[in-house]
Amino acid sequence: MLTAVLVAIAAPTSSPVADGGPEPPQPTQPPEPATGPFPVSVLVITMFGEEITPWLENERLSHKIGVPGTYGPLRCDDRGLCVAGIGVGKANAAVSMMSMLDSPELDFSNAYFITAGIGGTPPDEGTLGFAAWARWVVDFDLGHHLLPESAPEVPQGYLPFDADGTNVFRLNDELVDLAYKLTKDLELADSAEAARNRSRYPGQRDQTPYVDVCDTITGDDYWAGEELSERAQYITELWTQGQGTYCTTQMEDTAVAAALSARGRLDRYLSLRTASDFDQPYQGQSITELLSEFPGYEIAVTNAYLVVSTVVEELLTCPPNN
Repeated sequence: MLTAVLVAIAAPTSSPVADGGPEPPQPTQPPEPATGPFPVSVLVITMFGEEITPWLENERLSHKIGVPGTYGPLRCDDRGLCVAGIGVGKANAAVSMMSMLDSPELDFSNAYFITAGIGGTPPDEGTLGFAAWARWVVDFDLGHHLLPESAPEVPQGYLPFDADGTNVFRLNDELVDLAYKLTKDLELADSAEAARNRSRYPGQRDQTPYVDVCDTITGDDYWAGEELSERAQYITELWTQGQGTYCTTQMEDTAVAAALSARGRLDRYLSLRTASDFDQPYQGQSITELLSEFPGYEIAVTNAYLVVSTVVEELLTCPPNN
């Protein structure tokens, strides 16, 4: 019995190589270690999925880089174009921006930063689907907001304060001028829905989307109505010493600008907003009806990509010397 067992153990086993079979699977090699932080040339800043979608559909963003604290992973291409979603509102935007700027996975030494998002517009300053490059980014919230009937002596019911210096940011004029020059003659998307909505506002019937330079105001308070629109213009004029013109409203850009300023990058930042809706109702429309409709939404998303991608190509291929 013992001999039989020993013979059985010593008997040769079949070899797939000797029998002409396939090579046995090789051990899986571990991935190569990262060679260093990813060099970002242009960071496009969006807020939510629909704003990100055209970039994913039209660009070859084959690299996915996760950064703790951000709304989602960055999507990047081999040229250094990265697109990020930072979330809605100033808190989400600030956390996402600082998380990216301080991440060891990313190198922003030579990066430009561009917001590509939608927003609202007053009907006497913009139109549905139009695109506005901002020189000034102003905060709507910071300050004392009073009911006019409780303080009739206070202009627009607003008392300013700015203990931290984050109420207003002036962007790089040369960069803004370059962006406008590159995009001012673009043919932007329009829609029948947007045209119908415009026709209900005085002076809007014959308007079509265009590119402009005017200013943006940031508020976590999603306000609406003619009175608050006038307050937004007053706040813009106040903080820009009469130089700014409120033409788009959104919820993130002072947070983005504050983060970039804190890291010495504000002079490489552009803010582009396209109008998905008006900030006040047309005659006969209620405020609640206004807030439930976004008649320029689709064209605003399309035009944000069209305008910003034009500038991105220039910055990637021929960056300015600044």
